[in-house]
Amino acid sequence: MKFFVDALAWASALRIAFSAFASAQDANITLVPTSLSFEGDNTAFFYSRNSLLLTNDGGASTGGFRIFSVSPSPPTEKSHFKTGRSKFVVPVYDVGGKDIFVTIAAPDSILRVFDAGSLKEIAGARKKVLGDWSTVCIWRSEKSGSSYLYLFGKKMVVQFLVTTQKKDLKIVEIQTFAIPIEGETCAISSRGVVYFSAEDRALYSFQAREEVKAPEIKTVSEGMEVAGLATYTSEGDYLFVAHDEVVDVYDEKLTLKGSIALNGVADLSIEGGLSILQSSATGYSSGALALAFEGEDGSGAAIGSLDGVLAPLGIKPNTKFSPRDSPCKQCDTPICDRCSGNGFCASRNTCQCFAGFAGHDCGKIVCKNECSRNGQCVGPNTCKCRDSFAGPDCSFKIAKAKFETDANGGDGDDPAIWIHPKTPAQSRIVTTTKSEEGAGFAVFDLEGTLLQHQPAEEPNNVDVIYGFKAGERAVDLTFAACRGDNTLCLFELSSTGLILPISGGIQSTLPDYEVYGSCAYHSAQTGNFYLFVNSKEALYLQYELTSSTNGTLQTTLVRQFTGGSGGQVEGCVADDAAGYLFLGEEPEGIWRYEAEPTGSSTGLQIAKVGDGQLSADVEGITLVTAKTGKDGYILVSSQGISAYLVYERAPPHKYVMTFTVVDNKELGVDHVSNTDGIAAVGSRLNGNFPGGLFVTHDDANELVGGGTANEASFKLVSLEDILGKERTRKLGW
Repeated sequence: MKFFVDALAWASALRIAFSAFASAQDANITLVPTSLSFEGDNTAFFYSRNSLLLTNDGGASTGGFRIFSVSPSPPTEKSHFKTGRSKFVVPVYDVGGKDIFVTIAAPDSILRVFDAGSLKEIAGARKKVLGDWSTVCIWRSEKSGSSYLYLFGKKMVVQFLVTTQKKDLKIVEIQTFAIPIEGETCAISSRGVVYFSAEDRALYSFQAREEVKAPEIKTVSEGMEVAGLATYTSEGDYLFVAHDEVVDVYDEKLTLKGSIALNGVADLSIEGGLSILQSSATGYSSGALALAFEGEDGSGAAIGSLDGVLAPLGIKPNTKFSPRDSPCKQCDTPICDRCSGNGFCASRNTCQCFAGFAGHDCGKIVCKNECSRNGQCVGPNTCKCRDSFAGPDCSFKIAKAKFETDANGGDGDDPAIWIHPKTPAQSRIVTTTKSEEGAGFAVFDLEGTLLQHQPAEEPNNVDVIYGFKAGERAVDLTFAACRGDNTLCLFELSSTGLILPISGGIQSTLPDYEVYGSCAYHSAQTGNFYLFVNSKEALYLQYELTSSTNGTLQTTLVRQFTGGSGGQVEGCVADDAAGYLFLGEEPEGIWRYEAEPTGSSTGLQIAKVGDGQLSADVEGITLVTAKTGKDGYILVSSQGISAYLVYERAPPHKYVMTFTVVDNKELGVDHVSNTDGIAAVGSRLNGNFPGGLFVTHDDANELVGGGTANEASFKLVSLEDILGKERTRKLGW
């Protein structure tokens, strides 16, 4: 078999291939959706006597993974395992004589392993891997025959060995290394070249190896559209790249061989999860292709036949391929006794220790930061934390929610807190639902009871504006960017905190501008009110908010700039007194800008992803101010580690602490995972929130009786339980 050439050398060939791209497709595949609709992201074929299709289920209430028959058509569900909302399930072959399925659940970040024969979970193989994971690729070493997982998350990859130890199946962490993007799709060639990419991002690669050394990440192409990746092994290796409604096929030199049109699904949107079956099955004599999709009539997974597809592309069908075939005739493992079985034998006298092991023979078990002196190291990189701490290294302070909101809407995102001017105990929480299902605002009391739902065009981030003069009236407003129609949505808040329409409440943005996140600013210098809105491409628009004499709201564009380094942005918050705008760039960190329309459009980065505290994605961001002076705190949600970071409000914005919201078993309120929007106030509201309130979105609301709620919820936490009495007292409220 030919070797894949160096990825950098392919870039030139790839550019030439693009210029030669034919307008007509060379082959066609008619996709057949599975017998039921669900939320899918990834697919994988399982080679067996009767081949199967594995898919994840990303639904909040359904979750887990599903197994479908490949034949006959349409694929019919055989099993559904509700392990929690997931992004993938993949087969790994011949581990200690067993074939297994591996998946990870978003609510608890636990890798789970199932016996492919009995379909029972191998409970002893569970491994908690904190993070927000997108996809995984399996590599079987041509030297040792051992199988490895490459787990892709927020700008990082974790490499695991799947093995048996004393006949027990184990997943052993090898290393973690950085990558330039969040890898949403990946594929591995027969020679161990790992390709990965994401929507609107470049195609990258690295070489899989049995060593504890971060691989070199190479840019294969800057201009290739990628929604799904898969490889096909024949006389050479071929890379299949899915996007839009086609699959482009490249040879081992990344010369374009042709393009396959995808038919059979109206309004097809490829969600990822491209996979190929190189084995004959009933109705699929040359094999099959599968992918995850959304369409006009549903979503989930779909299969199409490769019959008659490969020849027009110049590919010789190879249905004798089997992932069970050993890649090595005389396998020789680099994991040796001299390294205690906990590392690779790098040379005659040295060892490369796996994560969590140290010493000349890798015989010493170690933990990150020695568990921050807040716990005990009980296994490789495994801390047993004291009751008040959590996290991989016991550095996260724990907090528990006192209440959670009633379920409401499909895809919740962001909260805001409205403080009642006379009776703080009657303050309200306003939240958004950005999905089509249940789109709009919701209003809750301080125990999470739903008081009102106000339909709107898929609002995202929400803010409260106090004391705006609409004509002759001083009113409070709620404001959000509405994705459904790319507008600025404003509503009045009544004296009881309920939402009312207001004249001029729907304001347009620039033509062809797609809104994403938003926040409001009230200038202490001029008394003027401003609305900030951003796009995914980080273009910020600043509008001045005014009204006509009759109270109709009006907006005027006064400034625009690119936020951060130009990566995806969303959450932002303004410090009215200091004149600052703080924004979160999801993959990069936290930035500070001047909030006045005459201010500089050059920002200052105050925290960076990978600086030892902050992890991607940076999502919600909120501000707690002191009653007087510059004291207070910036709070930021770090979605990838399901935790929150606290920084000082005053420059240079020093890091203070990290906390996470854990189960409150006494009150039956579950923990928070993969959080998004947050809000906080530092003033006393009632006996439950004597030092202020922190509200956070919960991505997967786990139910007391098991499973996950289909609708969104938000958790209500006492700010005093997070910051402590001394810090909240200093706020002076």
